Parts: sequence; C-alpha cells; structure tokens
Amino acid sequence: MKYRMIPFRYFSAAMNMAIDETLMEGIRAGGAPVIRFYGWEPSAVSIGYFQGLDYEVNREACRQAGVDVVRRITGGGAVYHDRDGEITYSILGPLEEFPADVIESYRLICGHIIEAFRMLGVESSFQPINDILVDGKKISGNAQARKRGVLLQHGTILYRVSVETMFTLLTVSEEKVSDKLIRSVKKRVTSLSEIKPVSFEALAAALEKAFSQGREVEMGDYTAEELARARQLAAEKYSTEAWVAMR
Repeated sequence: MKYRMIPFRYFSAAMNMAIDETLMEGIRAGGAPVIRFYGWEPSAVSIGYFQGLDYEVNREACRQAGVDVVRRITGGGAVYHDRDGEITYSILGPLEEFPADVIESYRLICGHIIEAFRMLGVESSFQPINDILVDGKKISGNAQARKRGVLLQHGTILYRVSVETMFTLLTVSEEKVSDKLIRSVKKRVTSLSEIKPVSFEALAAALEKAFSQGREVEMGDYTAEELARARQLAAEKYSTEAWVAMR
C-alpha cells in the first residue's frame, strides 16, 4: 500500500489535532495512508483524552506565555510542545496495516524513529509501552488511537527541551517546583541537541528517510479540501472550551 508522506510544517495546536482527524476520515473513505511531520506554532501543551484539564495545566501561565492548550483524541499524559524544540509525526492507516497487538504496533512504528537516530549516529531503544530511550533517558513519547478501522499514532522527537519552562506551564505545586525535582526530571529526559550537534533539518531528513523504509512512499501535501475540513474541525471542536475542558 502506498503512503503519502507530507514534509514538516507548522500549525496551531487545534489545527494539528484537526488535521489528524481529517486524515482519518479520508482513510475511512478509501484514501491512502499518511505519514506527516509537523511543529506547533505557537508552542502548546497537549493533554490526553482522559485527563482533567485543571489537574494538568496552568492555563493562566499558558495564556500569559502565549502557549496553546489542546486535548488530544489519544490517551497519555500532558506534553509541552516547544515550537523550536521538537518534531512531531503522525502515521495513519487502516488497522490491517499494523500489528493487532498494541505493544507490537508501537514497536514497529517507533522502530522508524530508532532508525532515524541510528542514521544520525545515535543509538536508542524502544521502551514499552510507547517510549524511546537514549542512555536510559526518554527522548520520544508516543500515543495511539484506533477508531472505526483506522490507526493513528503520533509522537514527539525531542530536539531540545526546557524542563524549567515545562514546569511553569503544567500544574505542579510550588513546593514541588524545586531544583531537586528539576534535576530529577533532567536525569530522565534528554534531547538530540544534548547528545550531539545535529541540525533540525538533518533530523527531519533522517525521519523522512527512516519512515520510508519498508514502505512504498510518495511525497505529497495536504489538499485544499483537507485543510478546509481541518479548519472547520479546529474551529468547531478542538479550539472550543467544550472540548478542551471536557474533563
């Protein structure tokens, strides 16, 4: 099955979520599976579908910092998406394209990220259920949804990370925001720029090449119809208080 691969492009948080849903609709209607790479402009915090907003996010701090807040259709925890600090990917296709076992499907898809790191001279490993580690530190987190015959997996690849900024935007009590806690998190999280001098463009190119391996891939773009539908979903669903604050 031929995949459409869409190169890196920035969107708002609501648009990123809306594009994923739009592409899922297209695949259900018989469209080709899609691999896309994207960033978040402005920076954003995304929370998992089942999370309580006020338990996870300091909305006032996000507002003052100009940081978007959005709820994903996938599960998992709250994630800070720095505009210049990561590349995010989504892969979408019919369920039969992927292993039925959830962990094995994560292992298969995350294998492309591991291969991209290998191309850049960085050794990494898959940590079930859905993380990728370098030297025991998390460098990529991933989440998945299976809805009406279509699989969506999206995840972040950290290029650089600011733990201090992250803690100002998430709901963490002041007594917990300490040097000791920040040092603890820094021991568990890393980014590519901390490991070796690799450009953002080189990381994007390696990801495109790695996700193409073992697949028939055709480079493409979003159609005008897809973008129009995504704008509708962004306005009517993903940017609304009813969706973002539903829990």
